[in-house]
Amino acid sequence: MVPLGWVGGTVGLLLAAAVSMYANTLLGRLHLLGGKRHIRYRDLAGHIYGPNMYKITWAMQYVNLFMINTGFIIIAGQALKALYLLVSADGAMKLPYCIAVSGFVCALFAFGIPYLSALRIWLGFSTIFSLTYIFAACVLSLKDGFRTPPRDYSIQGDPSSRVFTTIGAAASLVFAYNTGMLPEIQATVQAPVVKNIEKALWFQFTAGSVPLYAIIVIGYWAYGNQTTTYLLNNVTGPVWIKAVANLAAFLQTVIALHIFASPMYEYLDTRFGSKVGGPFAMHNVIFRVGVRGGYLAVNTLMAAALPFLGDFMSLTGALSTFPLTFVLANHMYLVANRQRLSSLQKSWHWLNIVFFTVLSITAAIAALRLIARDSKTYHIFADV
Repeated sequence: MVPLGWVGGTVGLLLAAAVSMYANTLLGRLHLLGGKRHIRYRDLAGHIYGPNMYKITWAMQYVNLFMINTGFIIIAGQALKALYLLVSADGAMKLPYCIAVSGFVCALFAFGIPYLSALRIWLGFSTIFSLTYIFAACVLSLKDGFRTPPRDYSIQGDPSSRVFTTIGAAASLVFAYNTGMLPEIQATVQAPVVKNIEKALWFQFTAGSVPLYAIIVIGYWAYGNQTTTYLLNNVTGPVWIKAVANLAAFLQTVIALHIFASPMYEYLDTRFGSKVGGPFAMHNVIFRVGVRGGYLAVNTLMAAALPFLGDFMSLTGALSTFPLTFVLANHMYLVANRQRLSSLQKSWHWLNIVFFTVLSITAAIAALRLIARDSKTYHIFADV
């Protein structure tokens, strides 16, 4: 909302939701292609295109998930730093230190949860933590909004910089709505599979988006163009409420990261792990500590070195979300159904492919420009 304003931000939110819903529906309709369930994105691409595209899709998905996990560690570090500043104002705990602690906690959680299905009750806690953060942030923002003088909603920057920030914001919008791992998430959905996937998508992009809209609109209304990427850095109010909200954000991020890291964990476990013994056999635990700990160490190092959350959202959207969710989904649907599609329908899918390819390239350039700009303003391992 900050780089787009009220009109651009509102239209962008709704338009990004619509195109994301459409692209994910196309992907969901390919779930049973050839009479076989495809529970991995790369498996579906390999079935349609062959082994080379299997590898390319896995590489794009890996980049997508790696960047998402890096963003989660940045968020966790920001929440931890905000929590620390509520109890101590000495400033000893800089953001890089908080990010390092966050990465360590995420690693401990990864060691103890061997499979995605083992999350079980943690998914319930995840929902509670999310709603706690959203409710507290919305209430405190509303309070501040009614008490503060009129806000400035103007879009800042010169015309050339606005072009790049607008393109970067478009990438951030699609990043917010998409995961790049729909087949993995829907791997255990019950029959009728495609119909239930579409029901889940409709729920997610309607009722499921309401909390997202609430915190975005209320936060921007309350603080205008001074709204930060982590809203709790703006709010004022009782210390204990802000502490609970920050703690909820931190814990939710730990669980969410594990979900998005699971495809990588599953690949590493399957490819290199031992098939002997249970998940908590000593050699399997040692394997998880080494492999998952190493993966998260790289994530944490990158998050601490370049803790620019908004820029990472833009870059992730450009490099992986656009290609995976929009370009590849449209082309896979086109290839899989080429005998049944009319010329008009084929033209429509090609238009989507070309448009989102161009948008992906321009968004990547814009995101890299933003990162380069912030890297000049702030040194690496900056305490932003």
